[in-house]
Amino acid sequence: MKRANRRPERVAALIKETVAGALTAKVKDPRVGFVTVTSVSVTNDVSIATILFSVMGGEDEKASALEGMASARGFLRTMIAKKLDLRVAPELRFKIDRGLEHAARIDELLAQNEDG
Repeated sequence: MKRANRRPERVAALIKETVAGALTAKVKDPRVGFVTVTSVSVTNDVSIATILFSVMGGEDEKASALEGMASARGFLRTMIAKKLDLRVAPELRFKIDRGLEHAARIDELLAQNEDG
């Protein structure tokens, strides 16, 4: 039985820790001030890391946070390369995690259904 390659999971966890730490301590862009990294997934070859994050506020704040994350991409990639001691750091992709919004919407719909 072949053992599953755990490297992508380990790398994803380290990237999450590194990015979250950098956002709170080193990235000075006010657009990412209230960003919370919720999860990171990495391709099997560790060439691409998709970082999901949440941010409080409306669509304007979310769009601004996405721009701020994109602006910090090079800095974050350098930090990841140093921390993980990788020859080539993965390409970083950022997405807004809308899971909490969806859960709140479902709760709202369920409450309306109970009332009606």
